[in-house]
Amino acid sequence: MKIAIVTDSTAYIPKDVRDKLNIHMIPLSVVIGGETYEEEIDLNAEQFYEELKRKDRFPTSSQPPSGKFVALFESLAKDYDAIISIHLSSGISGTYQGAITAGTMVEGVKVYAYDSEISCMAQGFYAIEAAKMAAEGKSPEEIIARLDEMKASLRAYFMVDDLSNLQRGGRLTSAQAIIGSLLKVKPLLHFVDKVIVPFEKIRTRKKAMNRIAELIGEDASKGIPLQASIIHANREEDAKEWKAELEQLYPNVDFSISYFGPVIATHLGEGAMGLTWTIK
Repeated sequence: MKIAIVTDSTAYIPKDVRDKLNIHMIPLSVVIGGETYEEEIDLNAEQFYEELKRKDRFPTSSQPPSGKFVALFESLAKDYDAIISIHLSSGISGTYQGAITAGTMVEGVKVYAYDSEISCMAQGFYAIEAAKMAAEGKSPEEIIARLDEMKASLRAYFMVDDLSNLQRGGRLTSAQAIIGSLLKVKPLLHFVDKVIVPFEKIRTRKKAMNRIAELIGEDASKGIPLQASIIHANREEDAKEWKAELEQLYPNVDFSISYFGPVIATHLGEGAMGLTWTIK
């Protein structure tokens, strides 16, 4: 059985990795100053942050139209028997539901939509693992079971410089945003039940990053090999420095660097930093 792996652009898997593993990508869009851009196609992360400096309007994001999903699935149906379509959390976007709906509209191929319940490279971990398993000839059921297994061990924590973007975009309640801004805290955030909620309230950026380092240390100390990714919003040098620090602390963890691209950065804002990890 030939299985195609699809994910959306918010996994932020580099194009060379997608090409190597034969991962198909469907883009979400951002609207800046009345102009609509498909992220990772019309607009990359670097261009997005430059655009933000030139525009005085708050950017918004949108999920792929159903027609995009249908067209991609119909194209894949010519060469594949099944499609596993892995998407950002259904608690913050309708993209996953869009994949389900499109799957019922396409003939000749079975579509397995998978809710990562998260986003960014944490979501990317699922797509990469699924692609490797598909190349090994595993069945859709085996791949889905492995993704569920990964979900049990996957962790992700992130912090933002300013809570107003999350609040304005409807991804964090007004009360939580007001509390954070009044106290000048750098709350650690994570996903619970598919939505973004505070994990702990911490006073400074450095203390927040140190706390995340402690959290991965709790898992790394168990001696289980981990893969981890530092995720940054236009703070590449900070990410590189943090990676060097973490590699010294936890040599048994395989660290990489990823980024918050346009759609997710629309809600987190520039300067956000996060870390995700799972068992290899």
